[in-house]
Amino acid sequence: MRVPLGVVGWDALSLVDAADDRPLIERRAVVRDGFYEMQARTVIERVAQTAGVAQGWAVSPYRGCVHACLGCGARAGHRRLGLEAGRDFDERIVVRPNVVARLRAELGRWGGQELAVGVGGDCYQVAEERYRLMPGVIGALAEAGVPFTVYTKSALVLRDAALLAEAGARVAVSIAFVDERIRRAVEPGAPTAQARLELVSALVEAGVECRVRMAPVLPLLSDAADQLSATVRRIASAGARGAEAVVLRLPPGTREWYVAWLGRAHPQLVARYEELYDRAGLPSPVYEGRITGQIAQLCRVYGMGCGVPEVGRGEPRVAQLALV
Repeated sequence: MRVPLGVVGWDALSLVDAADDRPLIERRAVVRDGFYEMQARTVIERVAQTAGVAQGWAVSPYRGCVHACLGCGARAGHRRLGLEAGRDFDERIVVRPNVVARLRAELGRWGGQELAVGVGGDCYQVAEERYRLMPGVIGALAEAGVPFTVYTKSALVLRDAALLAEAGARVAVSIAFVDERIRRAVEPGAPTAQARLELVSALVEAGVECRVRMAPVLPLLSDAADQLSATVRRIASAGARGAEAVVLRLPPGTREWYVAWLGRAHPQLVARYEELYDRAGLPSPVYEGRITGQIAQLCRVYGMGCGVPEVGRGEPRVAQLALV
């Protein structure tokens, strides 16, 4: 990973210099070996509508993601830290070292709604090899009786397969297409589709409930009938119980980065994208309905469930605190 700003080792940054005009993250974080360590004030956060996940609330141990997926809907979060939604999101990974302690505190007054884990950045990306935050996150959620779904593309999740199975967690693995040429262009840092298919099989074998998110389906690039059919067929062969289709979202931050790439790689498609997407970054309902309908039909052909899974609600196992 590129070390940002030429920093090596520890570099404690000032928290008190009001005249400091550096980005927020560089004033409030500690930089260690290229990672920004920043203490979180709260870790259960509302999920934007444009995220394309079923849960309304999420926990993210990391912000930013080395998978560098052009269409990642979490990119705008880096802007709030004073960083860029483009390359900074891919290379300047924010770590929340106190995520487990904060999560335990917040679960003490949580109502039991299902949580997503890893929406702000893959929770099993390379930073997790170093910080090992996820076992504590899984343990806190399991002890509190809160259902949760882990979103990842990384085989590192297998390290915690026993914990996830015991907790009754879901794992959602993103496999939007099986064309390696597309993957190299739009998900340059992510594992190959084949590696993710093998991950699905391994999770199923380990007793972990596993679904596949066909996310994001890319308009005019990965949405042809033969492409969708090939992807669903291979997902079914991997043993997934179901698939959930999500058409590309382009919220602010993501939109600029993705469209800039589109203009370089496929300039003839830019005008069509402008027609397909509204100002919030949501695709045309007609287009989205057609694509999700095609995928649902293919799932039936291959014997899989399809669509958004039912969001769970647990019975809290911790004392409830008054919200006053």
